Amino acid sequence: MAQPEPRAVLVLVSQSFVDSMRAFLEDARFRLEERAPDHDGPLPPNVACFVLAGGAEPDGLDWIERHRDASDPIYCIGANADHRVALGAVARGARDYFALPGDLDLLRRTLDRLSREARAGIGAEQFACAERQALGLDTIIGRSPPLQAILSHATRVAAVKEVTVLLGGETGTGKELLARAIHFHSPRARAPFVEINCAAIPATLLESELFGHERGAFTGAIAAKPGLFELADGGTVFLDEIGHLPLDLQPKLLRALESREVRRVGGQAAKHFDVRVIGATHMDLAQAVASGTFREDLFYRLNVVHLVLPPLRDRGADVELLAEAFVTRLAAQHELPAPLITAEIRAALRAHPWPGNIRELRNAIERALVLSPPGQLDLAELLLPRPVRAVAGGLPFPAPLGTIIRAAALQTLERVDGNKSEAARRLGISRPRLQRILDGDTE
Repeated sequence: MAQPEPRAVLVLVSQSFVDSMRAFLEDARFRLEERAPDHDGPLPPNVACFVLAGGAEPDGLDWIERHRDASDPIYCIGANADHRVALGAVARGARDYFALPGDLDLLRRTLDRLSREARAGIGAEQFACAERQALGLDTIIGRSPPLQAILSHATRVAAVKEVTVLLGGETGTGKELLARAIHFHSPRARAPFVEINCAAIPATLLESELFGHERGAFTGAIAAKPGLFELADGGTVFLDEIGHLPLDLQPKLLRALESREVRRVGGQAAKHFDVRVIGATHMDLAQAVASGTFREDLFYRLNVVHLVLPPLRDRGADVELLAEAFVTRLAAQHELPAPLITAEIRAALRAHPWPGNIRELRNAIERALVLSPPGQLDLAELLLPRPVRAVAGGLPFPAPLGTIIRAAALQTLERVDGNKSEAARRLGISRPRLQRILDGDTE
């Protein structure tokens, strides 16, 4: 991969130092754009701007003031070493003022630092782009209306930098995947995504993990350690299984979310943080509030945008799409030929209620892929139990009405060899209506 190249704009208010500045910027491997002082268009994003004002300091300061709202830093380079000129430059909006030749070494060090920071930022953006392509909202598999509704809301939420999100849904529905997708589609994508499972860490250690600790705060604390809110500064903290957060820790988390500050265990100073918080739980937090195991004020603080992922049994044909994706991905991972999914297996996948949701489906596909003969997928190796009861014709019973409707549509489609127009005619519905039922919309 080519080395990322930072950018700089050189504003030629004066011709002094032009040659030397070009050389300095080229040594620091900046991609350079030169601009005349009468070019008052907006500065491009993600650039460092250097105003050459040697001998024309008042004009340079006027230019800086006209562009002081730029999001990226502006530096002024002049020849007047008077400290009042430097103060005036900073007051007008400059990040710093360099009087040459006296500040030459300081200028070189600043350029080196800016180059390193710019390259780190470009690298972070490249990483965020790669993660967005691999784990973004567009990569979440499924066309069912319940899932598409959630993804539509998630897209809107991602664009808003600050809003807190609470993800609900049964275990295995993909809450962590959705949290990562929201992060990498957000303005925070270049900053860290830090996750913690509140149910997997002992209560005595969870406070230290979240907020950090100072040296000597407790036995074994031989060095200071930042907490996850500090480590994620600028990015996203994902609190998985937040319903298991100990009751005595809940007011501390609430205070941190309200004040945007944390105090390390054993520490005195408050440390500010800037993160988006995404919580996730399979529990009914409203019920937990009613039973007294979860604080009502923390629940309302977290429940700003509540997205509930649908269980796999309510996602219709998505189970087949997911199975096909898992077969392709896992066959490549295990260096096995990818088998076709037969009609018999598809029917079994549709009939199973999938209490473990997507996680259960993935594990079943992987097991069958590994244990079946190469290039095949053996139905027996999926280990799917047969329905306990069925009415005449093989319809699932007892089952939700939507499941029965879809099963009837599928059986009709099988009897007419997949001819959707004929199946729709026999069912007495339109072809588009039949397609919606097959996709899981049985309303």
